[in-house]
Amino acid sequence: QVQLVESGGGLVQPGGSLRLSCAAPGTTFSINNMGWYRQAPGKQRELVATITNRGSTNYADSVKGRFTISRENAKNTVSLQMNNLKTEDTADYYCNAVRVSFVLDQRREYWGQGTQVTVSS
Repeated sequence: QVQLVESGGGLVQPGGSLRLSCAAPGTTFSINNMGWYRQAPGKQRELVATITNRGSTNYADSVKGRFTISRENAKNTVSLQMNNLKTEDTADYYCNAVRVSFVLDQRREYWGQGTQVTVSS
């Protein structure tokens, strides 16, 4: 079973920075896609950023230029550097991982428990 372990959430002032990390400890296989989603109170869960094992990235328009996603394929870890944080970034952030087997025509998706990010004075 794949477990996603998240860290780095917390309270930060507007304009500050946080770095979120997510790891899949003990995995020896490659995870094709990893990323972060978030859900604020009263809002739908939305994509924040994703990155493939080839390094291709995708960002939500609202975070472009402020957030940077990166990963270490060998360790199946993904990080999200969040700069110039705004109050609207306040949400529960969830790590996501997708593993695809083209040989078996199989797709599996995993989610972390979530970590709270609060941007407030």
